[in-house]
Amino acid sequence: MVYNNTVLGQGRNEVNETKNATRHAEMVAVDQVLAWCRQNCKNPVEVFEQTVLYVTVEPCIMCAGALRLLKIPLVVYGCQNERFGGCGSVLNIAADDLLGTGTSFECIAGYRAEEAVEMLKTFYKQENPNAPKSKARKKDSDES
Repeated sequence: MVYNNTVLGQGRNEVNETKNATRHAEMVAVDQVLAWCRQNCKNPVEVFEQTVLYVTVEPCIMCAGALRLLKIPLVVYGCQNERFGGCGSVLNIAADDLLGTGTSFECIAGYRAEEAVEMLKTFYKQENPNAPKSKARKKDSDES
């Protein structure tokens, strides 16, 4: 999250390690911006209204809703999120006319898209050590 040409918040997906489904990169970065605002006696409402989010993957519906409520004006992302995208791939939380849900925001898609796709492939190749073992994997390890 960039405010006045300064990175105030940055994050990555922490869902698996924290076992908290809300710890998407956007939410981690939002928490960092809020902490910066407290430390610097800044009004978070004013800061978020002038902050641009750069993110690898299109924000999901949950994150797009939060960004809308925070009045983030611009989101720049790499690749689409065809399963959960909140900026047009599944729902268009960013631009739809949704009464009482904050302010619509602009999205720029496709920024460094190829690199974003490669990062996603790498992320999903890693095994989640916190995931329960599947029955097939349990059976394989029992036979070893």
